Amino acid sequence: MIFLTVGQDLRFDRLVRAVDSWCRTRDRSDVFGQIGDPGSRGYRPTHFEWEDFLEPRDFQRRFEQADLVVAHAGMGSIITALTLAKPILIMPRRAALMEQRNDHQLATADRFATRTGVHVAIDESKVGPMIDKLTGRGSRVEVDAISQFAAPRLINAVRNFIHDRDDR
Repeated sequence: MIFLTVGQDLRFDRLVRAVDSWCRTRDRSDVFGQIGDPGSRGYRPTHFEWEDFLEPRDFQRRFEQADLVVAHAGMGSIITALTLAKPILIMPRRAALMEQRNDHQLATADRFATRTGVHVAIDESKVGPMIDKLTGRGSRVEVDAISQFAAPRLINAVRNFIHDRDDR
């Protein structure tokens, strides 16, 4: 199953439309999307099942069931995918297209592009081919999973910082 998530705050029509087009051309019925509220002007997919909002429990269940997650380049989606050892295809929102206030998602995509299990489609034309590559016959996608807990090195650094401030 492929799980598409674009966050809850803003719609992301370019990504939703790209996945819908891919589903149409591949006749796929195993895609589910959480696409935010499309409003009166937003794109409403017709080739996969979707909801605008999922309760946290349902969101977690969909994420856990997914063989592939397709998402905006939001840190919540990336961290959840890496924690659950799920391959994720991200496409960053762009400020120039009024999809976000700034281009921090471009920086996020650039930073994670080399991490095993995180795949980047820089624009909508790359989404379908990337999904094909990640779901093709015989494809086995590795994921460099992370723990749900902070690394001991980080915990110690924070602890030392706090204790150093207390000693002043």
